[in-house]
Amino acid sequence: MSKEYKTLEECRKAIDTIDDAVLKLLNERMHIVHRVGEIKNEKGGAIYRPEREKAIIERLVKLSKEQKGLLNRNAIEAIFLEIFAVARNLERPEKVAYLGPEGTFTHQAAESRFGAMSEYISLNTIEAVFKELQARRAKFGVVPIENSRDGVVGETLDLLARSDVKIVAELYMPIHISFATKAKSIKNIKRIYSKDKGFGEAREFLTEYGLMNVEQIPVESTAKAAILASEDEEAAAICSHIAAKLYGVPILFENIEDTHDNMTRFVILSDFKNAPSGEDKTSILAKLKDANEAGSLVHFLSDFDKAEINLSKIESRPSRDKDGFGYWFFIDFYGHIDDANVKEVIKKHIDEITWLGSYVKGEN
Repeated sequence: MSKEYKTLEECRKAIDTIDDAVLKLLNERMHIVHRVGEIKNEKGGAIYRPEREKAIIERLVKLSKEQKGLLNRNAIEAIFLEIFAVARNLERPEKVAYLGPEGTFTHQAAESRFGAMSEYISLNTIEAVFKELQARRAKFGVVPIENSRDGVVGETLDLLARSDVKIVAELYMPIHISFATKAKSIKNIKRIYSKDKGFGEAREFLTEYGLMNVEQIPVESTAKAAILASEDEEAAAICSHIAAKLYGVPILFENIEDTHDNMTRFVILSDFKNAPSGEDKTSILAKLKDANEAGSLVHFLSDFDKAEINLSKIESRPSRDKDGFGYWFFIDFYGHIDDANVKEVIKKHIDEITWLGSYVKGEN
């Protein structure tokens, strides 16, 4: 800090001056963004470019360290991801479909990438999200694909196998639950709403705060729990942070889950191809011709090993083919579909591989 501020009033005046300068610069940025949108509309370019956003974040994180600034990666991402989202809406407003209802963790994941200004479409099923994209009623879709405790989301994998929709980004989000209430004191709480699973996930918290004997009312979603708690000053909700915020229920305690390592991987779906970023992941579907022959999968995977391509995941799913009981293999590996070594492997198995998307590797 170049100047020593002695009074609170001096600090506030300095902050106001800086805020004015920040606003002016942001408006200048948005004018340029608007022109970028015009150029992209003329050429048909994609508005959401995860690889470009990642490059900006990495540059700013490095710059902040060089400046010995107080903003770390999480702070920089929180600020600039919202700026990016506002900018995209100025370039070309897009609709974002997600697995609802409002206030779910999928909604929270969507808003973390597309910001508060985007137009969101809440849908009841993952299949409905895919249909919304295929009908071009939405540009982007956000669905869960994997959870660290419960494993893969089979419906998402099966729909990717049958759809032309591509994965354009992934994000990992820790699943934290909150205790929200309008009650003036925890002693005044007579009812707690949540999904039945939520009560089990917060058992230690409920025990520690003497709430195990309070009436527990299961509802269909944590969003519904927040709605009911917003209408009842003697009630509380075990819900997501975004649900409490959305329905105006003050959060009394955060991160009340018994285990803090629960993570969900979400994918962002759309209809375009990302440019390589240098830190990419690719998802494919493999339908092996000789799937019933011994060692067929080993021989298939050995080509990835020879090409020095590291696999991050392989998951089998029933193929549901008419001619018998077979399996498809969903594979994630590090690299981009346009990388030379990846191209060689794809070319060798061109009739067996369906490309599902190449995208910037998410921070796990």
